[in-house]
Amino acid sequence: MDLIKKLWRARKLILVVLIPLSLLPLPLIHPTSEACCAYVLIVTAVYWVSEAVPLGAAALVPAFLYPLFGVLKSSEVAAEYCKDTTLLLMGVICLAASIEKWNLHKRIALRMVMIAGAKPGMLVLGFMCCTVFLSMWLSNTSTTAMVMPIAEAVLQQLISTGVADTQEDSETVEATEDDCLSGTATAISIPEPKKEKESKDSRYPTKRDHMICKCLSLSITYAATIGGLITITGTSTNLIFAEQFNNRYPDAKVINFGTWFIFSFPIAIIMLLLTWVWLHFLFLGCNKKRKTRREMLSERKIHDEYIKLGPISYPEVVTGVFFILMTLLWFTREPGFVPGWTSLFEKKGYRTDATVSVLLGFLLFLIPARRPFSRAPRTTAGDGSAERDPDPLAPMITWKDFQNLMPWEIVILVGGGYALAAGCKVSGLSVWIGRQLEPMSGLPPWMVTLLACLLVSAVTEFASNPATLTVFLPILSALSETLQINPLHTLIPATMCVSFGVMLPVGNPPNAIVFSYGHVQISDMVKAGFGVNLIGVLVVMLAIMTWGVPLFNLTEFPEWAIDRNVTGSL
Repeated sequence: MDLIKKLWRARKLILVVLIPLSLLPLPLIHPTSEACCAYVLIVTAVYWVSEAVPLGAAALVPAFLYPLFGVLKSSEVAAEYCKDTTLLLMGVICLAASIEKWNLHKRIALRMVMIAGAKPGMLVLGFMCCTVFLSMWLSNTSTTAMVMPIAEAVLQQLISTGVADTQEDSETVEATEDDCLSGTATAISIPEPKKEKESKDSRYPTKRDHMICKCLSLSITYAATIGGLITITGTSTNLIFAEQFNNRYPDAKVINFGTWFIFSFPIAIIMLLLTWVWLHFLFLGCNKKRKTRREMLSERKIHDEYIKLGPISYPEVVTGVFFILMTLLWFTREPGFVPGWTSLFEKKGYRTDATVSVLLGFLLFLIPARRPFSRAPRTTAGDGSAERDPDPLAPMITWKDFQNLMPWEIVILVGGGYALAAGCKVSGLSVWIGRQLEPMSGLPPWMVTLLACLLVSAVTEFASNPATLTVFLPILSALSETLQINPLHTLIPATMCVSFGVMLPVGNPPNAIVFSYGHVQISDMVKAGFGVNLIGVLVVMLAIMTWGVPLFNLTEFPEWAIDRNVTGSL
């Protein structure tokens, strides 16, 4: 038994060593570029899926194995690890750092919840709308980490007033025999995630209170996932798709901020409403009740939290202006139906969304956070106390603020995906894979797309979203070229469905954050997540078969894909 325990503890180290050794005969027996590239691809994919080593470290495997096997030169591999999307992400993180530093996200969240009200169904919808909006621009993980403490404060207010409300409004709250309130503290603050406590008493005064907590908690992680679909920068998987697609099909010129937004925004709206209806039905039921005492107290608490923020500050105004300016410049760069602002320049193709992102992000390091001819602004310290910045020219953000939010692991992970894709292209592995998939040529395009969506949405429940997409994109691209299908017909739905890992806490970081608060169990996540996953796949399929067809001209096999197919087969 001791030996088994020791082996189990060392399972990751054993996997790291055994996988490369067991697959080594592949490049040794068949010393071709395709076999060597396949070896590197399989080893990296296994490391990603098993997480035997950190994702960022596993992404460095192609950096030394490709040169060793003669697939790519070291300088060629290194060039893949920093692309245009890396600069795009860095500029967005600068804006996100400013939003978080000056509490603009909290003001937006509380204001939207105040508009929605504290009635459970509308409260959930209000938090979902707020989370979707923030997740469009911030990472899904950061958005969940920002919104969940605010939601927890509201839930604590509901729980703390539960006993009194049960006594005074027994008509509107169904009390259970075995549930009792373990604590009734009235001083509510933005809390940290609760650790599991061993207690015989329930944390919730009624069963309905517990259902409200489950519904609101799960709605935030689902809304973060939905919001991340809307923009190219909303989640790392969108960035991976955009860069790999533009690298593989440089003549396409069809994927930019505007076209992606036009396609994905209706998907997000439909998914938001259907997910809200599904969660309402699952946890809250369909019955309508009058506003209870707890709900009125919760509205008052939310209003008090908003009042504590005080009037909108100068740094918040500057951040909001930069936020709007970045969005407008992205939209108007190359809108498609009218000439964009890039047409004002003589040389075409030099300016991208990353140009706008980095420019505005750079300016945030220069613009002073103090309004001209005014006293120094107050910044909120980690313990909640206000501290006056002594430097009158202190900028909106510092490098430390940027560093705290910059996801370098994702940058390296994305770079590893680009390196793998480049190796597949140069070695001819992608063409070989496409030829093996020729028996599927009899299937209609919608069936191929549906199978791809179901496959990636199943795999991503157990593997990281970026790793799953990085493995599948080259395969689906080769499949589309072989079957003479517009690659966007399969790549865009697969990219969106890879984000639907919502059934388990390990599916994505927002799930884990919500699970850590202790309101939901795995069975709740599986039951609710299955419905959300199904909704997502169906809505994405609806989109790609309807408004996606004229937007991306999906009925024809495009010339940019024909040129790529001919070049790859030579």
